[in-house]
Amino acid sequence: MSDKLAPDPRLLVRERGLAGYLEDFRRRITGGELGSIPVIVGMIIIAVVFESQTGTFLSPRNISNISVYIAGPGIMAVGIVLVLLLGEIDLSVGSMAGLSAAVWAVLSVSHGVNDLLAIVLAILAGAAVGTLHGFFFAKIGVPAFVVTLAGFLGWSGLQIWVMGDEGTINVPRDSLVRDFNNFYFSDISAAYGLAAVLSLGYLGALLFQERRRERAGLPTRPLSEIILRVGLVAVAAFITAYTLNQHRGLPLALVIFLVILLAADFMIRRTTYGRQIFAVGGNAEAARRAGINVERVRLTVFTLASALAALGGLFYAAQAGGASKSLGSGNLLMNVIAAAVIGGTSLFGGRGWIWSALLGTLVIQSITTGLNLMGMASEIQYMITGAVLLVAVVLDSISRRTQRTAGRT
Repeated sequence: MSDKLAPDPRLLVRERGLAGYLEDFRRRITGGELGSIPVIVGMIIIAVVFESQTGTFLSPRNISNISVYIAGPGIMAVGIVLVLLLGEIDLSVGSMAGLSAAVWAVLSVSHGVNDLLAIVLAILAGAAVGTLHGFFFAKIGVPAFVVTLAGFLGWSGLQIWVMGDEGTINVPRDSLVRDFNNFYFSDISAAYGLAAVLSLGYLGALLFQERRRERAGLPTRPLSEIILRVGLVAVAAFITAYTLNQHRGLPLALVIFLVILLAADFMIRRTTYGRQIFAVGGNAEAARRAGINVERVRLTVFTLASALAALGGLFYAAQAGGASKSLGSGNLLMNVIAAAVIGGTSLFGGRGWIWSALLGTLVIQSITTGLNLMGMASEIQYMITGAVLLVAVVLDSISRRTQRTAGRT
């Protein structure tokens, strides 16, 4: 009898051609593995509905504006995705965004500190706040909900104190923060070059992954599938680049957001630390028994989340034209959490992906922009966004229940 284990039949579907892929797709759907399908379908519906109602939703100007508006909340949503993967929540990101904007404005504008240094110090302040949250949660054992709720209140008060008598501190015209919202790479080669880099980078990642699978003796994707995957990414990237070039070019805000997404995605999927985050979120006690330093993972995740919230706050200051005592309040926190969940990250921990931040933020911003173009009141926007969030959570719950029934959790 051979000692070699038979491969999982589900890994061999690619060798059966189209029939194998259809069978695998059916298996995933019936097993509750919905992935990003609901979000993509939702985006198509949103685009069709708003374009038919306004005629300008898919215009280059509107697409360009959306690509800028998603940067701030999207960067913050990346941090929330990391926290949700742990099965926890961070309620302080809104107040942290406001505090970081206040710190930057007071240092750079009021006290003349070098603008770049002020930006770095504001982000470091966010990281320090996250470390404090992580210490109380991971080391002391205070629930993350309570710790970050206290932070939500406390840092909002500190934000007001830091601003002092100034109600609003405007962003100077020569500030780097202003560039977060207003700078565009007008040369068309910038957008097309980025599209090419993303496409070739994806091709390289797929080829590297398949080579590793081949060396491990695992089934690999056929070349036709690799070409199809890269082709779809390239088409989407170059269409986006073409559209952006029809307006003002490639926004700096979008470039920064994509860099953060790619870095975070690499960390989550390609590093030991990323696998530890999933392990802790799936079962903290099992992760501890496997030798993972659960406290360190939890503390560092909250540090990263607050640092990203601080950076996102600077993008909000750029869009608002300045830092204020109220920046970060309102529905910012709920929108950021909603973006992560709508994009496909589970509220129950251990399941999700970084690109949820992009997809979810796109959904929320597209709804907001589309309703604004139609002249709808803000209360209608809140109700629709709330309904979309509820649908996302319901799908997540049904998906988990289906996977549990199918024995895949």
